[in-house]
Amino acid sequence: MTTPAHAATEEPTLALALALDRRTEERLLPEIESAGLDVVARVHSAAELVAECSRRRPDVVLVSAARRTLTAQLISRCDASAIRVVAVTASDLERRHAASLGLYEVVEAQAPWAEIRALLVAGVVIPQRLGGPIDRAAGRGTVIAVWGPQGAPGRTTLAVNIAAEIAALGHTVTLADIDTYGGAVAPCLGMLDEAPGFAAACRLAGNDTLTLAELERVAQRYSSPRGSFWVLTGIGAPSRWPELSGDRVAKTLDACRHWAEYVVLDTGFSLEHDEEISSDLFAPRRNAATLAALRAADRIIAVGSADPVGVARFLRSHADLLQTAADASVSVVMNRVRSSAVGVNPFGQISSTLARFGGIDAPVLVPDDQQGLDAAVLTGQTLRDTAPKSAARSAILRLVESTLVPSPTAARSGARRAPVLRSRRRAVQASG
Repeated sequence: MTTPAHAATEEPTLALALALDRRTEERLLPEIESAGLDVVARVHSAAELVAECSRRRPDVVLVSAARRTLTAQLISRCDASAIRVVAVTASDLERRHAASLGLYEVVEAQAPWAEIRALLVAGVVIPQRLGGPIDRAAGRGTVIAVWGPQGAPGRTTLAVNIAAEIAALGHTVTLADIDTYGGAVAPCLGMLDEAPGFAAACRLAGNDTLTLAELERVAQRYSSPRGSFWVLTGIGAPSRWPELSGDRVAKTLDACRHWAEYVVLDTGFSLEHDEEISSDLFAPRRNAATLAALRAADRIIAVGSADPVGVARFLRSHADLLQTAADASVSVVMNRVRSSAVGVNPFGQISSTLARFGGIDAPVLVPDDQQGLDAAVLTGQTLRDTAPKSAARSAILRLVESTLVPSPTAARSGARRAPVLRSRRRAVQASG
């Protein structure tokens, strides 16, 4: 007896549960039925979908990425029952919402049925063991390290708001606090820092047990309607710095590259190589975390304070930074530019000083906005959420859009305007 030719290529029958908006459901339902897929439930809210999943156990849930239908409870319930969740997105807001919940299988609402069917049948393979045998050529995120010399030039403020602006553009972002002299990201965002997330990730990486699930477990989530992102909080007690060894930090950052599209690091200030002043060559190094982060970074944001003391400190240290991270692209940001500390035409004076003594062209100058920054700290939020019209926030947004996450058009037309450090590596003689 001869087997029909089409039998060998027949697709497996899938049981679907639908929670779509009316227009998308009316467009897809005839094609779903003609493809022979079994629709076991059609609902319009997350609560109804959770109940149907408990009763009928579909293979796949095809759900609109609107907040009323796609919830953390739904994803958790489906994960517990081994039910795949595929989100259908109709806007940038819905795409960001799906990303904030850690949902990887996403399809556009206007996508042709052939594309949606291919996703339903074939699926997307997500590596569960980070740091294990996965394809290192694919899915590597960009690491952005925010560094500045001693004296609180605004490293944490800049790192937090860079992460917020990148997330608001629709990208998945992880903000990690790796300052071994005392993390400040958690209090800046109103988060608990009793269990430092980055230190926990480093311990897991040191034991080769750092997985995607573990990263999400030890991280906290900064939630915002304008762009959410993951946060790996830093050590609250400076005495815990030995937990952030160089090799652990390097492994953790490599794992984070496969977790998020962009990894923003709030680093420490010191670039000293501790082994040069220690008699024990095998002792842990307090600055190893910062040095490892700078060497692993694809781009470094070097931030200084725009006042006479801050500029002098920055110029002394920036040559050492270039030697430490010779392969990274460095952008210079001068923070809190104000005439009360510099004099008339503060933007011009800061730019000319950096060009004359540091060979630094086209720095990003962030104006002083104490009122906006105070409001952000008071509420534990980002400038984008508390003071969207802040002059400081506007400067940070320009940095992100022109240099860190440029659009294809901006990358072609605005390359000459990109505020990337071009250093002539001249010797800097700056007095305090």
